[in-house]
Amino acid sequence: MDSPAPAARAGYVFIGVVAQRFRVHPQTLRLYEREGLIRPARSSGNTRLYDLETVERLEIILTLTRELGVNLAGVEVILDLRSRLQRMEGEVGRLMESIRAVAAEHTARARDASRALAVRPRGPIVLRTR
Repeated sequence: MDSPAPAARAGYVFIGVVAQRFRVHPQTLRLYEREGLIRPARSSGNTRLYDLETVERLEIILTLTRELGVNLAGVEVILDLRSRLQRMEGEVGRLMESIRAVAAEHTARARDASRALAVRPRGPIVLRTR
């Protein structure tokens, strides 16, 4: 991808800049928006404004269509699966953090309990050490 246009450093670029950068007609970008594949922000004058995330998503769409021959329906499915995978990765990450916290707590309790009293069935009370 080319270096960002000056407006991109401020956070957004116009449809013409994006179209020129990726060598697509602005109507193609409008079609992708109608199909729900991209969601550019809008200015107060209703001008489409493309942020970095939208431009990166567009790059994925164009790679899928141009280089891999995927049609727009396929692109939609792939992008949806990609989004789901990212959400699931986040959930797994949070779950792993919780598991690590519980494991650390369990380990700390086990150290504290290493000198605890234990009752043997039908036997005397003994001091348990590890």
